[in-house]
Order: sequence, then structure tokens, then C-alpha cells
Amino acid sequence: MVYRFIASDLDGTLLDAHHAVNSLTAETLQALAGQGVQFAIATGRHYLDVKSIRQTLGVSAHLITSNGARVHDPDDRLIHSQDIDAELVRSIAQPEFADGVILNFYLDEGWLIDQPSQALLDMHQDSGMGYRVCDLARHDGAGVCKVLYIGPHQHLLGIERRLRARYGDRLYITFSLEHCLEVMAAGVSKGHALELVLGRLGIPASQCLAFGDGQNDVELLQAAGHPRVMANAHPRLAERLPQARRIGHHADSGVARHLRQLFELAV
Repeated sequence: MVYRFIASDLDGTLLDAHHAVNSLTAETLQALAGQGVQFAIATGRHYLDVKSIRQTLGVSAHLITSNGARVHDPDDRLIHSQDIDAELVRSIAQPEFADGVILNFYLDEGWLIDQPSQALLDMHQDSGMGYRVCDLARHDGAGVCKVLYIGPHQHLLGIERRLRARYGDRLYITFSLEHCLEVMAAGVSKGHALELVLGRLGIPASQCLAFGDGQNDVELLQAAGHPRVMANAHPRLAERLPQARRIGHHADSGVARHLRQLFELAV
């Protein structure tokens, strides 16, 4: 089997239990890059954050960020961009949806948040990316590619139900983690972005490996010819992709170990 392209999620997949890049993962990807394999990082994180993580990995890679709302090539040229309609952003930032959560907006110029959170800063230690605290209920909604609600899972499930009932197919709504409910424009997904990248490169899906653990990875794995589901994956992901191969845990460098076995690299 020839594998020419690898697409991977970050948190819960390529990164370790501390949301950081470890040496085995970086060395593995660098070895495969030396064999001509190409990469995409596909994540809900912000482009500015992921750009720094790519540098830590030490490989050239396309960046699929904000769950596919932004796609950059390895030279950081923007090749795809899709924002949420400003009217929708203003509506879903109101207390009807945003009470009881930490509300976040992703824009090209940065990350806006409605209240401070040290835990969120800790998750971005590898890149050092920070946020700016703003009254998001008064934001005009322009240029927002992702709205993120952070809070208890059961509370977020209620917000998800209300969003789907009100807006239906006008938004793409997904969980990245149990405590993270993410909202993008309709038609946005990691899978659509991966198809775009593979099409530009002329690489068939049959030569693409993809790795993921979360509900926002469903479309990514469906778009790849060879999907891999982490041992720590959310049950809903495994249910949606029952034929996908299960591999190791992200805390044990599951992606790197699987790749080393597949490409016959010494561990």
C-alpha cells in the first residue's frame, strides 16, 4: 500500500496528554517527510496557534484550522476561507445561548473571549497564543469563522439542541471535546477541507491516512481512504465509523507508534 498523505487532528490525537508535541511524534513525522510523505494538520484550533505547533513538529504541512473554516498551504498562503454570517454570530452570542458558558470567537486577527480562563491558556502552552477579553454579546459578528462555547457537557447538549432547532442546516455544529461545542458556517468541515487539499495536490483519497478522536473528526476520517480512530476516541466517533481501524492512545504516542509500524521505522 502506498501512503502519500497524512492528515491528523491535534488534541486527543497527535498531541500528548499535556496538549504538547513530544519528541517521538516530531521525529516520526520528520522521518516520513524525508520519504516524501505530505501532511495536513486538521483541528478546531486557531490558525495562529497551529502555525506554531507545526514549527514545533518540524515538518511542512497544510493547516486545516477552525474545523475547516480556514485552510493554509505549507507556505502559509490562505487557500480557503468561510465565515459565519454576521447576523447569525450576533444571534448565537446572546444570553439565550451563551449563558453559563465561556464564549469564544475566532477571527483572522486573533481569539476573543468573554471572560478570562487560565485553563485555556494552559492548553495553548506550546504556541503561547493568548486571547483578548471582550463583550462578545455586543460584537458586530463580522469576520468570525468559529464560535466556541465552553462549559459542562450536559449544559452544552442543551445549547446544541436549541441551536439545531433554531438554525438547522444554516450552521455546522459539532463537539471537539466534551466541554467544547463548536459552531461554524454550513458546509464547513475538516473533511471538506481535506478533499480540497487532496484535489489541489492530485492525491487520491486511497493514498491518504487520517487520524482523529473527536466528533468533529467524522468528516475528516470519512474523506480519507484509510481512517484511524484513537483508542481514546469519543464513543460517537467509533459508532459512526465502525470499520475504521482502532490504534493506540494519544497519551502513549499512538499516532507515531502506528506510523512507525506501518512504514517500518525503528521505534
